[in-house]
Amino acid sequence: MKHLLNTLYVTTQGAYLAREGETVLIRVDGETKLQLPIHNLGSIVCFGQVSISPPLMGLCSEHGVVVSFLTEHGRFLARIQGPVSGNVLLRREQYRRADDLDMSAQIARAMVVAKIANCRTVLQRAVRDRPGSDAARKLSQAAEQLAQHLKDLEVEVSLDAVRGKEGDAARRYFSVFDCLLTSQKEDFFFHERNRRPPLDNMNALLSFIYTLLVHDIAAALEGVGLDPAVGFLHRDRPGRPGLALDLMEELRPYLADRLALSLVNRNQVQGKGFHKTESGGVIMSDDTRKDLLVAYQKRKQEEIQHPFLGEKIALGLLPHVQALLLARHLRGDIDGYPPFFWR
Repeated sequence: MKHLLNTLYVTTQGAYLAREGETVLIRVDGETKLQLPIHNLGSIVCFGQVSISPPLMGLCSEHGVVVSFLTEHGRFLARIQGPVSGNVLLRREQYRRADDLDMSAQIARAMVVAKIANCRTVLQRAVRDRPGSDAARKLSQAAEQLAQHLKDLEVEVSLDAVRGKEGDAARRYFSVFDCLLTSQKEDFFFHERNRRPPLDNMNALLSFIYTLLVHDIAAALEGVGLDPAVGFLHRDRPGRPGLALDLMEELRPYLADRLALSLVNRNQVQGKGFHKTESGGVIMSDDTRKDLLVAYQKRKQEEIQHPFLGEKIALGLLPHVQALLLARHLRGDIDGYPPFFWR
């Protein structure tokens, strides 16, 4: 099993990353602020004006450490990685299945069923926490509608039908997302999902966490030899990690949405950490971004009993486990892809 290695997030503007032996140096204004062994890192994420030396790029490549560059506010720009690992036959099978709409629909349906089920669990847990309230009534109605979508997907359907059910379920889930917010309602509210740019604090928070999650999932897919760009639910589009977005569908209610809701409802992030730009978009302050990165890393250290493997794993390993199970299915080791269901 892959070890849960740390992700190094570099947010200090003007920072320079260099190599010294088998370690990563972080320098700011010529002064070394941090030195880490390369073997302790799983990936490096650079936000904004952060540069990296060619020797360190080579060291990262040798050790399979993926380096990603994002804007200061979390929009993905580029990724540097070493030679592609994994069996070429695995990727060829991935491409064959992606080209076959019926085969794509089978895998996409499993992922969408898990996504809807996990969204429903989020709603049901909130209902149990606030029995008898008006919010609980709305959440219960939405959970019932998600249950109907799950029933509709019990039989094999076309890829377009899977996409339609996924879209309808997402709209219903987000239509009651505001009911899940119980604190700081003036600063954190949710009317609809918006992005590029996010137009309110909650959407800005969700978008940032989704960016972190898709980075981890893409790295996990590369680690088992799959191509993150070629998905089954999300079709090919230049620059889009389709398969990473596929896998994120089933994981984000549990890994991302729960974290965002917890941070707001427990007052661990506050409205003063967000501000609106002249273009109308909302961005986070440096301090809020750093607090969020710390919370995300702590969340990845928590353990869960994996429903398919029956073993305890750290949450940070969940993308790696699901990527491995998908690879095993494509190789023919298991009959179907077992998505992650939150129990």
